[in-house]
Amino acid sequence: MDRRDKVEIALDSIRPFLQRDGGDVELIDITEDNVVKVKLLGACETCSMSQMTLKAGIEEAIKNAIPEINAIQSV
Repeated sequence: MDRRDKVEIALDSIRPFLQRDGGDVELIDITEDNVVKVKLLGACETCSMSQMTLKAGIEEAIKNAIPEINAIQSV
């Protein structure tokens, strides 16, 4: 299983919470220096709590599953 698959599995674990509030997240890229780039979708795009969701939810889920990931960025 490659890094992309592992990140998708981690995102799948957080998606139900995002979707419950009308949002979602899409994996855009994983750079060579292990930075995951995601795009927040739906309600998450304009939500005032989106940075907290990115750090406390999405980043935590990904880093717990794939410790070698250095950072998560919203694009």
